[in-house]
Amino acid sequence: MPLNKYAPQASTHRRTQSAILEGTKDLIATVGLAKMSMIEIADTSEISRATLYNHYRDKDSVIAAVCESEFARLIAIAQSAPNATDALELLSIQISTDTALAHMRIHDPAPLALGLAKTDNPLWANFSDALAVITGSQVLADLALRWLVGQVLNPLTPEDSRLHAELLISRANI
Repeated sequence: MPLNKYAPQASTHRRTQSAILEGTKDLIATVGLAKMSMIEIADTSEISRATLYNHYRDKDSVIAAVCESEFARLIAIAQSAPNATDALELLSIQISTDTALAHMRIHDPAPLALGLAKTDNPLWANFSDALAVITGSQVLADLALRWLVGQVLNPLTPEDSRLHAELLISRANI
C-alpha cells in the first residue's frame, strides 16, 4: 500500500496548476490582461473550464497566482546564484527580457503600474527579505528592489544588467 494514497492527485493538481499559470502568462504576453478571459485561460492551458474554476474563482485570482509564482521563481533564481552581483544580474535579465512584462508595458500600463505600486502586498516583503539575505543588507535589498522595479518599466540589456549590478554592489560596499 502506498504511503500517501493522495500522491497521484497532488501530482495532477500541481501539473494542472502549472499549466494554468503558464497558459495565463502566455496570454498576458500575447493578448494582454484586458482581452484575456477565463475561457481563453482554460483553452490555452488545455484544461476544462470546470477544472479552471475548481482552482480559481475568477481572472483576478489567476493573475494573483501568476504573480506569486513569478515572485517565487525570481527568488529561486536569485538564491541559486553564487554571489549577490550574479543574483542581481540574473534578476535584471529575467525582468528585462520577460515577454509578459514587455506586452504589459505597451498594452496594459495602468494595471502594471498599479501592481508595482502595491508595495503593501506581502509578495514585496517576501522578495525584499530574500534580497536582504542574498545581499547581506536590508538597505541594499531595498535599493536593489527599486532598481529592479525600474527595469519592469525601462528594461536593461544583459550587458547593462551586469554593469549596473556590479555598480550597485560596489557602491553599497563603500
